Amino acid sequence: MLEDLTTAASPAPWPAAYPQGYAVVDVETTGLARDDRIISAAVYRLDARGEVEDHWYTMVNPERDPGPVWIHGLTTEVLEGAPLFQDIAAEFADRLADRVLVAHNAVFDWSMIAREYARAEREAPVRQRLCTIALSKELGLPLPNHKLESLAAHFGVVQQRAHHALDDARVLAEAFRPSLRAAARDGIRLPLLECRPLKEWSESPAAPHIGRQSGSGGYSSGGYSSGGYPSGSWRPSRKRPACPYPNPGRYEADKPLKQGMRVAFSGDTSVDRELLEDRAVEAGLHVATSLSRLTSLLVTNDPDSSTSKVVKAKQFGTPVIDEAAFGQLLRDVAPASEK
Repeated sequence: MLEDLTTAASPAPWPAAYPQGYAVVDVETTGLARDDRIISAAVYRLDARGEVEDHWYTMVNPERDPGPVWIHGLTTEVLEGAPLFQDIAAEFADRLADRVLVAHNAVFDWSMIAREYARAEREAPVRQRLCTIALSKELGLPLPNHKLESLAAHFGVVQQRAHHALDDARVLAEAFRPSLRAAARDGIRLPLLECRPLKEWSESPAAPHIGRQSGSGGYSSGGYSSGGYPSGSWRPSRKRPACPYPNPGRYEADKPLKQGMRVAFSGDTSVDRELLEDRAVEAGLHVATSLSRLTSLLVTNDPDSSTSKVVKAKQFGTPVIDEAAFGQLLRDVAPASEK
């Protein structure tokens, strides 16, 4: 039983618009690119007020190199006997059905889950997600950063096995409950976002199967390198919703990004482009597919290239920053209401 970490019961009635149940999720993966795979998954099911109903954990054979073993600890030998994703897809779906998916940096966990279901020619039964990073910002929690360990420490939750899916999900469930109750007490609208299922998947032929070794005797990294674009092809089932905030103008150096700013991307990125765009949308930015005089910022790792966006940025005087700088700025995007 999880300890109730709230200090007092909420005197206000529970918000009627809040969801009726949550699935707190953590997945460990072979990497961050779009053709990387899930190697373990855990779900804590919570009721409407954040009380734990049950939990579930499984390892998953990714049929390829397990990636950074020094982080997640799951070796080829351990994963070889684990079920394939298609073998656990139905049970995983039962755990997620009719609930809001809750995760720390939820866009990443959702993207990985959606892609696994697309590969299995199925659709995950998730329609909304809630990111605990976004919720901590809404609550104004005095955190030094947005790491899970910082959120856990704020609520006195003890981490036992970092980067183990079951323990990470437990820690997040324990930290989410007092966060949810604080939001209900203060009448805060939960930062719920739509989950867009993926409909098409084209497998990368270069991805090595689990156990396949390179000529040097180590496991080949094949098609899951963190740089550039893998050969997998994705198409979301629906378009992104329109940005709800007005464009506040151009980005200014040494100032934070502001919700509503129009951001365009050009060239290869080390983090998958879709993931970067989803992070920008989740922060309240407008992702622009083309560059105009209204564009607030261009993100590119090659500012000297001759792509049409870079050329136009130079013509219009649009600010240009690289992916690393953009990632730092995404950690603290100013609300649209701030001057």
